[in-house]
Amino acid sequence: MDADKKDQLDADAAQLQRLGYAQQLLRDMGGFSNFAVSFSIISILTGAVTLYGHGLRFGGPFVMAVGWPLVAVMTLTVAASLAQLASSFPTAGALYHWSAMLGGPRVGFFTAWLNTIGQFAITAGIDYGLAEFVADMLGWPRESRSHVLSLYAAILLSHAILNHVGVRAVALLNNVSAWYHVAGVAVVIGALVAFAPKQDPGFLLTRFTTEGNVYAYTFLIGLLQAQWTFTGYDASAHVSEETMDPTRNAPWGIFLSVAVSAVVGYALLVGVTLAIGDLPAAAAAPNPFLHVLRESLGPALGGALVWIAIGAMWFCGLSSVTSNSRMLFAFARDGGLPASAHLASVSPRFRSPHVAIWVSVAAAFVVAIWSGAYAAMVALSTLALYASYALPVLVGLLARRNGTWSHQGPWDLGRFSTLVNVVALGWCAVVMVLFVLPPNELAGYTFAGALALLTVYWVAFQRHTFVGPKVTLLAPSPVIEASSGK
Repeated sequence: MDADKKDQLDADAAQLQRLGYAQQLLRDMGGFSNFAVSFSIISILTGAVTLYGHGLRFGGPFVMAVGWPLVAVMTLTVAASLAQLASSFPTAGALYHWSAMLGGPRVGFFTAWLNTIGQFAITAGIDYGLAEFVADMLGWPRESRSHVLSLYAAILLSHAILNHVGVRAVALLNNVSAWYHVAGVAVVIGALVAFAPKQDPGFLLTRFTTEGNVYAYTFLIGLLQAQWTFTGYDASAHVSEETMDPTRNAPWGIFLSVAVSAVVGYALLVGVTLAIGDLPAAAAAPNPFLHVLRESLGPALGGALVWIAIGAMWFCGLSSVTSNSRMLFAFARDGGLPASAHLASVSPRFRSPHVAIWVSVAAAFVVAIWSGAYAAMVALSTLALYASYALPVLVGLLARRNGTWSHQGPWDLGRFSTLVNVVALGWCAVVMVLFVLPPNELAGYTFAGALALLTVYWVAFQRHTFVGPKVTLLAPSPVIEASSGK
């Protein structure tokens, strides 16, 4: 190991110690690897592809052309708000730690649980969507859910094993995944431009729905396609304790993963949508994305491009399990979960949070069994994750205004903080209203039920025992000042 790297690792470990934790996880990620984790979880070849039919049926080409950039711009305000928090407090607990440090144990407790539920659901959405695509490509009927569930279980198993035994391999695969996504999108767009018949650009403004409601309503419901795609970018913060120089690399990983995905994803959606020949037929197809590629490029080439997307989905699920397990590990480390001592354990051989990894995968499997409908999984994950994003942004905004959080990291919004934070909170509120409306009632009921159970659990068991992270800014001390200053 060269001297500069050793000095950086020592500085990072010392910074983590000031935040109250010893260095346990393997710190081996650079800036690109950190970015790649979030970029892989956003995965435009997963969210934009598996929910392409949802967007097409609820909003048509217009939701691709206008809805995607609208959601992307608003999501960037959320990402920027989280990035400035990640720069000041680079720990695996991320959202949960920020909320607890700035707002107290109760806010931290609910943030942690909402993020955990959201991450269980997002892993379910990613890997179940992948299983459905593989079943379609193999010619297996989706009506026979046992086929899809068996594929789903096998995919989850592959992600759990790799995360358990191969910390370095997972970091390498995340790097490969980032380039794979960019190259995959380039190949799909290139094939469509070169070989597919194309609609006029004005086709992108076509308003279309199969749902029979007022178009403005269905358009808003169709935004779930873009909004679910733009989830999981907090992963860059969750791997802070495995990232070198995390006060800079983690926030840039959060922000750039959203920005790059927004541009590359828009190019993909425009290319695919302009290749639609018969809009009603595409919307009525069991798998509209597969239908468009096969009809415009032929079964052989179209099918080959779908297999490229399937590879990206597998990478996406791998990164999701990585992020989910780190959140569980950090929350358990502070005693916030049942069986916390086990969930907070680290494999002495592989230096991975192995118990948290397997629990994450098992919980994702249960979510798929419970929800049944794919749209319910993705709506639930979007609701829970954006609730967990909003809480630390809110307490961070209040802490900046009252002076509790006075020392920021090197990645900071400065005088624009209040404006960006307020817009981000407004958008989170919009998201949480939109995706409990029909046809996503099950996600809303599940989310409300989870909140009710968490409230009972907090009042009955955790209110007097859960103290949150080792360090808090609510009672200033020299240790805290040292940990938050630069």
